[in-house]
Amino acid sequence: MLRVGLRRYIGAPKISLPVSFLGVAPGAPWTRILALSAEHPLRRWDIFSHFSEEQLSQLGDCVERRCLEPNEIILREGEPTTGTYLIESGGVRIMRKTPYGMFALATLRPGHLFGETSFVDGNARSGDALTVAETELLAFNPEALAGLMERDQRFSVALYWSFWKSLSGKLRQTNEELTKFFSETGKPASSRPPPAAKDASGEFHIDLASKRKLFQEQRLSNLEINFLTSLSRERKFAPLQQIFREGEPGEEMYVVLEGRVMISKYIPGAGEEALAFLERGDYFGEMALIDNVQRSADAKASDSGAVVLAISRDVLAGILDIHRVSSLLLLKLLCTLVAGRLRELDDKIVGWFILAGGSATGWPVPDSAPRPQP
Repeated sequence: MLRVGLRRYIGAPKISLPVSFLGVAPGAPWTRILALSAEHPLRRWDIFSHFSEEQLSQLGDCVERRCLEPNEIILREGEPTTGTYLIESGGVRIMRKTPYGMFALATLRPGHLFGETSFVDGNARSGDALTVAETELLAFNPEALAGLMERDQRFSVALYWSFWKSLSGKLRQTNEELTKFFSETGKPASSRPPPAAKDASGEFHIDLASKRKLFQEQRLSNLEINFLTSLSRERKFAPLQQIFREGEPGEEMYVVLEGRVMISKYIPGAGEEALAFLERGDYFGEMALIDNVQRSADAKASDSGAVVLAISRDVLAGILDIHRVSSLLLLKLLCTLVAGRLRELDDKIVGWFILAGGSATGWPVPDSAPRPQP
């Protein structure tokens, strides 16, 4: 039987009542259920904290609640589906098939989104998703969302902000958990290389036309192009020169103009592990500006050097103002880039697991998880 959970205050006992008891027939629109609640259920979660009341109501029109038993499959690797889900209670494990059995990439808890990667980039599912306990999900209908986003650009901006926060948070968590993964797979010890000096190249200038051409290639709006062209600052880095290091505070994000940039992480007992190689048009360093947490990985120029454009925190905040529909194209681009980077990193992790002969049992899962808003 479909059941609806009502929870008025955080920490209060949860009352589970059949939908029919509330006067709502099974399969009725979720908005009918919302009308019976004293508060909007989506308001409880930080991932939607920036939505207006009207936008939450619009989002509610695209939602269906699902109550699942433990070990139920929600998504399968390779499926072409694009639905997105929010966990309200219970938990969901993301798994990948390997020659050594199923490998656990992540275990997600209440407040986490999942499935948004395929909605953002349109690619097939990269793993299985199954419940680890009795679980309540909010399923967002992809066709309804796409139609609403096409009609209302402000709603689209708000939703892409949620996707960007969710994807960046997963990428950061994955970076941070690499240390434990490699300690379990038993890679040989090595020492961390000394830091390289930054900005040793002195004065360096790029003409505005070259900067503008880069942003035009990304098909941004004229406002975004003008804003980024005039306010970004060019930086030239020598071969293998450090751009930033893990643990540093982040005040800028970057986009590659020329050359390549390597994103890597130093693993005690394993050495430097390359996570991604970025080329012209790729953005990096944005996560520290989203969550105000220190850098979770290193960035340095490749062996041929690199020229990047630096975008300060203030500039990014101005162009990605949640109230400006002009930020939509850049938000879409950033979400797509982060989604692709997360897929690549998951592929690397599974590859390392296989090369290690399946010696690590799975991906470490932190105790912390998103919590409802009080």
